[in-house]
Amino acid sequence: MAKSGFQISRVNRSRSDAKRTYDRYSRWYDWISGSFERKYAEVGVAQLAVQHGEHILEIGYGTGHMLITVAKQVGSTGKVVGIDISKGMYDIALKRVQKSGVTDRVKIVCGDAVILPFESNTFDVVFMSFTLELFDTPDIPRLLFECQRVLRKGGRMGVVSLSKKGSEGVVTRIYEKLHSLFPKWVDCRPIYLAHILNENGFQVVKESIQFMFGLNVEIVVVTNP
Repeated sequence: MAKSGFQISRVNRSRSDAKRTYDRYSRWYDWISGSFERKYAEVGVAQLAVQHGEHILEIGYGTGHMLITVAKQVGSTGKVVGIDISKGMYDIALKRVQKSGVTDRVKIVCGDAVILPFESNTFDVVFMSFTLELFDTPDIPRLLFECQRVLRKGGRMGVVSLSKKGSEGVVTRIYEKLHSLFPKWVDCRPIYLAHILNENGFQVVKESIQFMFGLNVEIVVVTNP
């Protein structure tokens, strides 16, 4: 990730800071950012082509919308598990799961994804949206190693992320400046998603770039060789 041409900004806040921020932010998340991020997450889920009966892990489930979407796709014989560092997000997501009537196939936990509390070779699919870019540069390989560990061989992973791939417009430059000035609040930053996934042992099978208010959004599906 530090190779010439693939430089990304650091995340200059701790994960405990992130937990506190998202605990406070959780009750307003759907109003502030969740509503416009959700459509890109839905594209990412669609690209994964989730099958009936599969076991799915979502990392960084936020307020739980994608948990419900995927739970409906896996059906009564499937299983959806989620992990998020924020207790505030956990509380909101749990209520959403309970209201949606899919508690028979959804289990969520509050925890740190850098050390996933799941056995190896457990999941058919891992999914995360607007999550990987929240991790500081040295932590990204650790998280991706954990994803590989819990994925079954040949399993799929879908990731949606702010991206530096392609042209960097003025909006991206302003966003990265805000990230450097206010790391606790503008805590994610654009990354070279497909490059990072490939560099950490995944095989890219689908990749697309979309746009969100002048920022590039990269949607990538990989397999675990």
